[in-house]
Amino acid sequence: MLEIGIFCVILLAAGYWATLFVMGRRDDVIHGKFVHSEDEGAFTQAPMPAPPPFPKRPVKAAQPASVAPAIAQPVSSEALQSLLAAIQQDLKSVA
Repeated sequence: MLEIGIFCVILLAAGYWATLFVMGRRDDVIHGKFVHSEDEGAFTQAPMPAPPPFPKRPVKAAQPASVAPAIAQPVSSEALQSLLAAIQQDLKSVA
């Protein structure tokens, strides 16, 4: 198991080296230098473009005053009893 772990680490290092080589970072691969202090001034990050303006919220039309909100009607006990009986019957058929 130890040999497999060591082999995986070596394989990972070789893959990393090959990736750097293929991507054109040959100086980093050959010399192992990943931070160049003298090149810091040469590369400047391009400014990010301004994001597009956020769209305005749509204006909701006012509801006419003649439409009244629906008021919930109380449920009768007969309806609740029939619903309970239907649920019990479904449970018995499943079991």
